[in-house]
Amino acid sequence: MSRRLQWIVLGLALLPGIGIGAAIAVTRSSGAPATPVFAKPAITNPVLDPGTALSGAAPGFTLTDQFGKHVSLRSFRGKVVVVAFNDPECTTICPLTTTALLQAKKLLGPAASQVALVGVGANPEATEVKWVRDYSQVHGMLHKWRFLTGSLAELKRVWRAYYIAAAVVNGSIDHTPATYLIDPNGRESWLYETPMAYSSVNQLGYELAHSIAGLLPGHPRLQGTVSLAKPQVYGPRDPVMLARAGGGTVRLGRGSGAHLVLFFDTWETEVTDLRAQLEAFDRYQAAAQRSGLAPLVAIDEGGVEASAQALPRFLHALPHPLSYPVAVDQNGTVADGYRVQDSPWLELVSGKGQVLFAEDLAVKGWPRLKELLARVRVAQTK
Repeated sequence: MSRRLQWIVLGLALLPGIGIGAAIAVTRSSGAPATPVFAKPAITNPVLDPGTALSGAAPGFTLTDQFGKHVSLRSFRGKVVVVAFNDPECTTICPLTTTALLQAKKLLGPAASQVALVGVGANPEATEVKWVRDYSQVHGMLHKWRFLTGSLAELKRVWRAYYIAAAVVNGSIDHTPATYLIDPNGRESWLYETPMAYSSVNQLGYELAHSIAGLLPGHPRLQGTVSLAKPQVYGPRDPVMLARAGGGTVRLGRGSGAHLVLFFDTWETEVTDLRAQLEAFDRYQAAAQRSGLAPLVAIDEGGVEASAQALPRFLHALPHPLSYPVAVDQNGTVADGYRVQDSPWLELVSGKGQVLFAEDLAVKGWPRLKELLARVRVAQTK
């Protein structure tokens, strides 16, 4: 079942003009105003959350990590703690959040040893240790953070304490995509929301790192800079060249002809039989060639993979090479240009760059060959 993550928040955050960060800041206020600790670079990317300054003691909790060990928030006292609420079956925003967390620690350099990354499960249907372990494994984070879970009652207490909405809505999991920064004394300092934007992941990582540095002794200098300007994205009408897995390039956009474009990530193996489904698309490619239909191009979202080796290892492990090209969208600029909201995601694009149909395969499921061929044929003849 898909774990499509949508933007829902508690009724408090639905007040006119008040987002979740502002709502939590108002609720947490105890007479002592939150003071920004560190000036941030100017943000001109409109989708980025600049963060909300908080003040007050972080609510304590004790949950179970991916190794089955009990972990308390208090056990991290003396470090900056980054607490992100993640659905362990998520295929939308959560992988963007965890990638940003790793980017933040990388930017902190040696000072990262003073930072603890903590995830808290936000899926009422996946509370077993198995799920937080599997998510950590496929995203290359098994030993890089503590991903915590517990009984549903235990999790609900933490969700309420941190103003997290998490529920099953129309068969999918919705939760608030919140990340808290807690200072070494156990006080909340900043709250961030992750946008559904692949091209903004590194920017979010930089924002987190900048705010974390402001909470650490000596305010360590970051190991690099990242522009916070609005990224240039490439939609179906924009010519773009992507690196092809195994060598060469793949051309998309106006002038390259019609294409069926599949966006995917190798970590989807946690929730679907990705190998079998990619191999099934070989049959589509052969049938499309015989019938003069749009050929398939697959695009891996390299920027949110566990490592640069994840895709090559995955493709090498397949019993036969795929008959269609697999390109790599390293910075997410093509995914955002095509308005990808989940993974896997399928779009049929005409030679003029018009999107003829888009399908969220994480929600709808992988298509059957006969149905897909018929749909492409009808769409291309309209």
